[in-house]
Formats: sequence, structure tokens, C-alpha cells
Amino acid sequence: MPATVQPPESVTWRIHIDRTMWVGGVRGLMLQALHPVAMWGVWQNSNFQEDPFGRLQRTADFVGVSTFGAPAEIEELAARVRAIHRSLRIHNHDTGRTERLDQPELLRWVHCAEVSSYLDVARRAGLPLTGAMADRYLDEQRHTATYVGLHAEDIPGTVAEMDAYMAGMLPHLRVTEEAAATVRFLMWPNLPGNLRYLSPGKPGYFPFGALCYYSLPDWARKLYGALPEVPQPAVTAALRTFRTAMNAVPERLHDHSFAKPTRDMLERARTRLSAEGYDLSRGLYGLRDPRRWPRVTTAPLR
Repeated sequence: MPATVQPPESVTWRIHIDRTMWVGGVRGLMLQALHPVAMWGVWQNSNFQEDPFGRLQRTADFVGVSTFGAPAEIEELAARVRAIHRSLRIHNHDTGRTERLDQPELLRWVHCAEVSSYLDVARRAGLPLTGAMADRYLDEQRHTATYVGLHAEDIPGTVAEMDAYMAGMLPHLRVTEEAAATVRFLMWPNLPGNLRYLSPGKPGYFPFGALCYYSLPDWARKLYGALPEVPQPAVTAALRTFRTAMNAVPERLHDHSFAKPTRDMLERARTRLSAEGYDLSRGLYGLRDPRRWPRVTTAPLR
């Protein structure tokens, strides 16, 4: 299926430009880790422990390009991701067999855990989204799922469908040793040699990692049992505070959170959108305001 650029009018844009994506991304990794085979696929095929932020950067790159990139950029990245997935294998500890990593059920779980986390965290942190907009986001993300080799019709496209899918997955989820190590690592990462200079700041990272953990669904936290429970209204308040603080960071400064290829892609997106008539005076983040669109090309968001 040809790549489709998500315009500022899309709900995908509204969510993915929001800084709550940092919490949603880590929460998504924690959720994905509860599928044993998917977790073993990551554990056996990546240097996650040696490069703690590499996978987060790669995920941010994929989401950024698939949201803000030009069609050619999206298609190139999608082809590369599919090729990598085709080449990798998983040793299934339950069966003793070697299996392909690009099994549709595994890719579907990774996709659903990721996009549901983005949506749930953004809504809870205060991004104004109606129920219809939430459904529209999941429907838009069906197309993104095709970039990794899935069929759009096999992906939940509404909140009700996503809730039903998650409920159906519960019997297949559990905390493996690898999953427990991963969630501990995401809350308190061991820094590799090239990042050891950041070690004094690790205590400041823990509140962020804990916030990601506490934003998990009740059933996921119950499975992990990694931290004592806290009142969920306090978690909601913390998410709203995080969103307010992070969205206040100037866009050009925030861009330095990404790897250089992603920063370059975002700059190309600004150039492309400016040429199309969008008002970039407040950056990409400012394009959530319909007054900065050249014209409304889709039904207004309500």
C-alpha cells in the first residue's frame, strides 16, 4: 500500500506532535514486554541492555517519519523495517522452536500496545480529544500498520475494537524474567560507557520511569507488581503536569531529543509544509491550530 502523509488536519498529527509521546512510548515498551514471544524477540535480537536509548530513538524515528515524513521517506523506512523483521528469528522458550519475528500476531501486538499507549496517555494528560477523534486516530493508524507488513483490516480501528483486542490478549500475557528486567531497566537504566557521564542524573530520571509505569492499565501493573500502588488521580495529575511542562519547551530545543536523521526529517517537513501554504511561524506544534492551515481539506475536528 502506498505511503500516505498525515496532514496537520489528522488526529495522528495532534497526538504525535504532543510531548506526552515520551511517556506513551516508554509505557508502550512496558506493555509490549508482557507478550512472552514478542519480549524474547527484542531480547534476543537487540543490544537493548548496552544501548538503552537506541530502541527508543529508533521507535521515535519510525513514528516521526511515518507521521511527518514525505512519501518517499516513509516508503524507504518501511521497506527497511520489513526487511529487518524478515531476517530475524526468535527462540521460543515455551516450545523450544525457532520462529520468525515477523509473525502477524506479534507485529499486531506491538502495534496495538504502542498506539493504544500513545492515545491513552495523551487523553489522560489533558489533550482534548472526543470519542470520535480517538476512533479516528486508531483508524488512521491502521494505515501505519501496513508499513510493517500488516493488513489494515486486521487492526483494531476504534476504541471499542482496541479494548476487545486487549481483553482477548490477556490470557496470552505474562511477566517473563526478561519482561521484569526490562520494566526495571526502563525505570532505572544502566547507562553504557558512552553515557556514563549522565549517571549523576539518574535519580532525576526515576520519577519519569515511574510515571510511565503507573500510567499502565491496572491489569498490567497487577501483572508486574514492580512498584507499590499509588492513587491513580495523583498519576493523572502528574501526567497533566508533565504535559504542560514539556509542551512549554521550545520546539527547536526539543528537536535535540532526537537523533540527527530525525531532526533533518523534521526540518524537511517544515520546508515542505511551508511551501504548501501552512503557517510555520509557531513551528510544527503550532499547526494543530486550524487557523494556520491554508485551507480545511478534511472535515473539521470536533
